[in-house]
Amino acid sequence: MYKQILVPVDLSEEGFADKAVEQAVWHAKYANATIHLLYVLPGIHMSMVSSYFPKDAARKMMQDAQHQLKVFATKHIPEQIVHHQHITEGKPWATILENAARIGADLIILPSHKRSRLDKVMLGSVASKVVENSPVNVLVIKPQAYLNDE
Repeated sequence: MYKQILVPVDLSEEGFADKAVEQAVWHAKYANATIHLLYVLPGIHMSMVSSYFPKDAARKMMQDAQHQLKVFATKHIPEQIVHHQHITEGKPWATILENAARIGADLIILPSHKRSRLDKVMLGSVASKVVENSPVNVLVIKPQAYLNDE
C-alpha cells in the first residue's frame, strides 16, 4: 500500500490535473495515505530569465500559485484526506523527482498531455522523463480524449 502520494499539477490548463487527483484521492482513502500536491513554477530566478521581470515578479508568481493551489485542493480533495501543498520552481521533471525523494513518496500520479509522436521525439515529455528516471512507481493518467482516439 502506498503512504505518500505525490501529484504534480499544472494549473495553467483547466481540467488537466483533475483525473490524477481523483486517482490520488481514491488511493489515499483506501490506504490511509497522504497526498502531496506539487506545483512547479518555471525557473524565474535563473539569471537569463530574471532580467526580463520586475524584482517582485517572482514573489507575486509564488503568491498567485499558492492561492491557485489552495483553491484547487479545496475543490478536489475531501477534508478527511490528509494533504499538503508544495510550490517550487525549476525544470519540471527533475523538480518532480527531487520533491518525490524529499517527501519520501512511494507513488507519483502524473497527468499526461496528449502529444503527437513528433512532439515526443522532438521535445520529450515531462511524464516520460519522470517514468524513465523515477525510483518509485509512477501512475500516468492520460486524458479521456486520448483514450478514445486509440
